[in-house]
Amino acid sequence: MPKRARITDVSPRDGLQNEPLRADGSAIPTADKARLINALTSTGVDEVEITSFVSPKWIPQLGDARELCEMLRGSRPKNVSFSALVPNEKGMRSLLEVYETPGERLIDKVSVFTAASETFSKKNTNASIAETLERFKPVIELAQERGLKVRGYVSCVIECPFEGIIMPEAVADVSKKLLELGADEIDLGDTIGAGCTETMAAMLACVTSQVDPDKIVLHLHDTFGRASECVRAALALGVTSFDGSAAGLGGCPYASTETKRAPGNIATDTLVRVIQAQGFETNVDLDKLAKASSIAQGLTQAVPS
Repeated sequence: MPKRARITDVSPRDGLQNEPLRADGSAIPTADKARLINALTSTGVDEVEITSFVSPKWIPQLGDARELCEMLRGSRPKNVSFSALVPNEKGMRSLLEVYETPGERLIDKVSVFTAASETFSKKNTNASIAETLERFKPVIELAQERGLKVRGYVSCVIECPFEGIIMPEAVADVSKKLLELGADEIDLGDTIGAGCTETMAAMLACVTSQVDPDKIVLHLHDTFGRASECVRAALALGVTSFDGSAAGLGGCPYASTETKRAPGNIATDTLVRVIQAQGFETNVDLDKLAKASSIAQGLTQAVPS
């Protein structure tokens, strides 16, 4: 039987977090986000990253995490996992206030994020890599106490917009430290979409020498149109878990300009087609995904050209 690949759709969180506020200063309505998430759960994706428990001051589009969770209660199918990102212990405690009710656990995985680049880490989290790892300790302890899985994001695994090329050994080092802290999986992010077949294969070969490929997720941005070749390189090295974003929403703000938004995350339908072309199976229904992608696209605003 063909081996199956696992798909997480991150459009409700990573896809929407950098969207500009609307002309009246409002964020995307919570009900619209819930509509997107409910559409995604019908597509056959394995996981949906629904939101982030972060200060609205820093990420205004995701300031409604609590309200969104309340709106989603009772709607998650048993075969779909919901995850949410938390930046620190405060965010984790906010999540724990709403993640389950008697008879229902809405969220079953939390995500923390660091980087393989010191400069990017400081600009993105106002902390060094070592400081972010220290910050994760109480988050992971709380997650383990509640039986929640933990995903550890590592940004800039190929290149950094400030430091340039990132050595594969640096990525492997951070990944190993996250696992030692108790993370269940490591999500390697090509944050500015700099990867190609050769650089992705070199980085993954280094990381998989220390981390089981089954614990690795690949998060690709399609800035230069090379995300598909990176998927093929990862599959060849035994990595079978990937993030995609409905309609290709998202993208790193550091890869955009004031007048032009860089292409975002690899579109989930593109991801699925590449995986299937390589002889792997997914549970995704592309017709249902097209409907979800249409909803996703309708929630966003284009950057003026």
